[in-house]
Amino acid sequence: MASEGLEGEHPSVTLFRRYLRIRTVQPEPDYGTNPRLSSLILNSHTDVVPVFKEHWSHDPFEAFKDAEGYIYARGAQDMKCVSIQYLEAVRRLKAEGRHFPRTIHMTFVPDEEVGGHKGMELFVQRPEFRALKAGFALDEGLANPTDAFTVFYSERSPWWVRITSTGNPGHGSRFIEDTAAEKLHKVVSSILTFREKERQRLQSNPHLKAGAVTSVNLTKLEGGVAYNVVPATMSASFDFRVAPDVELKAFEEQLQGWCQAAGDGVTFDFAQKWTESRVTSTDDSDPWWAAFSGACKDMNLTLEPEIFPAATDSRYLRAVGVPALGFSPMNLTPVLLHDHDERLHEAVFLRGVDIYTRLLPALASVPALPSDG
Repeated sequence: MASEGLEGEHPSVTLFRRYLRIRTVQPEPDYGTNPRLSSLILNSHTDVVPVFKEHWSHDPFEAFKDAEGYIYARGAQDMKCVSIQYLEAVRRLKAEGRHFPRTIHMTFVPDEEVGGHKGMELFVQRPEFRALKAGFALDEGLANPTDAFTVFYSERSPWWVRITSTGNPGHGSRFIEDTAAEKLHKVVSSILTFREKERQRLQSNPHLKAGAVTSVNLTKLEGGVAYNVVPATMSASFDFRVAPDVELKAFEEQLQGWCQAAGDGVTFDFAQKWTESRVTSTDDSDPWWAAFSGACKDMNLTLEPEIFPAATDSRYLRAVGVPALGFSPMNLTPVLLHDHDERLHEAVFLRGVDIYTRLLPALASVPALPSDG
C-alpha cells in the first residue's frame, strides 16, 4: 500500500505522498491581470517537528496509505497537505485558463516549527517580500473533528519567561533564611494560581475557545549542584500564550508584581516576547472576509472563527499590515498535529483541493481597495 502511487490513485494524492516523504524535520510567479492591485499570498511552511518512530503504526516518512484511505506521515496535517492543495488548486485554475485581477503568490518557508525567526520573521522585512505587494494571506489552521471548518483570525502572543531567584546558600541540613527556592516557590504559586483562574474561566464559559484566554505552563526548573548544598540561584521557565485582548504593558507589570512580592533578588527575562498582536477583520463589511466567507457559504461550509491557541507565521504577516486567515480545510478529522500517527484521509485532502479551487478565484477577484494604492 506504500508504493509511489497506486494504480488508479488520484495524482494529487500521489503528489501529496511524495512531498510527505521528503524529510524536512527541524533543526516564477504568475501575475494577475492588474499588477497595480495588491496580491494574494498562499503561505505554507515546509518544516515538520521531530518524531518518535517507535510510537507510530507506520514509518512517519513513508506516507503509508491504509486500506481505508488514511495517509500516515509527519506533516500530513501540519502542513504539507495545505502546500499541495494550494499547488493543485492553482494547477486546475491554470489548466482552465482562468485569470484574475490580483496576482497569486505561493510562499514555502522554513523554520516555522522553531519560531520562524530565520524564516518568515526575516522574510517580511526583505525587499523581495515587499515586491510581492501582499494585500491578504492564507496560512495554516487546524483540523476540526466536527462537520465545521475552523478559521483563525488572530492568535495568542508567545511569551517565554524565565524567573530567576537568588538567595542565601549553605549546608542542606540547616534552616537557612531567605533561600532562592522559597522565593521561587512564591512566584511559581502566583503564576499557577493565575493559570487555574484562566482555566476555570475557559471551562465555565461554553462560548469561549482556548485562544480567547491566556494559558501558561511551567516547562523548566533549574538550579542546584548537590543534595546537601542549598543553591544561591534557582530558575523557573514558563510558556505563556497571551490572549489578543490582554493589555501587554499591564500584563508585564503583573509579572513584575509577582516577582516583587516574592522578595528581593527575584527577576525575570524573556526568551521570546511577541508584542505585535493583530486581529484580522471578520466583519461582513470587510472585502477580504466577505470574499472568503461568501465562497465558503456558496460551498455550504460551516465556519467557526477562532483565535489560534498557539503561534504560526501568520503573526509576522499581520504585524507588517497583511491581514491573514489561518485555514486548513480538514473537517471530520481529529487534531493530530505534532502527535503520534499524524494522518489525513485522502478524501478530506482531495476535498480541500476543491475548496481552494473555489476560494482562490473569490479572493483574487476582490475589487480594488483604498489600500491597493
